[in-house]
Amino acid sequence: MKKVIKVKLPDFEDTKSEADMTPEEIRSKLKERGMQPPRPWIERPFYISSTGGVFEPYVPPEGDGKISPITVHGAKQKVEFLEKKSKSMLAVRKIRSYEEDFEVSDFVQQAQDIYINAHTLMASKDETKIQEFVTERAYPEIRHNTIDKTIHWKFVKSLEPPRLVHARCTDIITKENIFGQVTVRFHTQQILAIYDRFGRLMHGSEILAKDVLEYVVFEKHLSNEYGLWRLHEKIVPNWMPPKEPVTKTFRLVKKETPEESSETKEVQRTSSETEVGQPQAAPV
Repeated sequence: MKKVIKVKLPDFEDTKSEADMTPEEIRSKLKERGMQPPRPWIERPFYISSTGGVFEPYVPPEGDGKISPITVHGAKQKVEFLEKKSKSMLAVRKIRSYEEDFEVSDFVQQAQDIYINAHTLMASKDETKIQEFVTERAYPEIRHNTIDKTIHWKFVKSLEPPRLVHARCTDIITKENIFGQVTVRFHTQQILAIYDRFGRLMHGSEILAKDVLEYVVFEKHLSNEYGLWRLHEKIVPNWMPPKEPVTKTFRLVKKETPEESSETKEVQRTSSETEVGQPQAAPV
């Protein structure tokens, strides 16, 4: 009896279409075949983990990091900062409603750690680990033009403590889907050296440390219980001086002048005539 297995073959003569069947018959037929009932819509679920840009980006004051707060321009900057602070405080209060332990003094240190880890992983070209510290928007930008290059980056010290200068919250698609963005000002000393695939220095120096003033935007999906603060974008003000161009190395090819080429041909011709005119030794 165990040597025989009864297989239930489909009924090929059953020409009854689904249009002629009742919903209960369709359900029992699909259940018999182990199939899920078809859905009437063709929608696909999608997940938005980060926004596509910076909403209400922070506008850095001109001469920041160089103008003393005692001067007239420095005092104006302080007044403008206090005027814009009210919206930022409302956004911080909104962030606290989702993240109860959020404190500005603790967050700026956390932001600095995220900043250092993101740049260290960029230099080491760790494509998997870096996604924990940068958003999906920043990932292609931070990886751009790093192929076949060796990057040496080092964080030396902070010239000024990091400061939260801007905070905003917004909703996407639905009112409950909230994203928070925080702009932090970093004034640090860093070492950067970039080498090409042949080991030649293209930019920077491994010895010289430079002062760097940056405004970095960090983003978090507040509605997501497991959301993380990640580096989203860097704000480059219009008054920032242009970056140093990359030094490119080339192989020097000596070009021959017409006079040198004619002299070379004449010398070759004279030497060939001399070889023809010399008597050859008779074979012994």
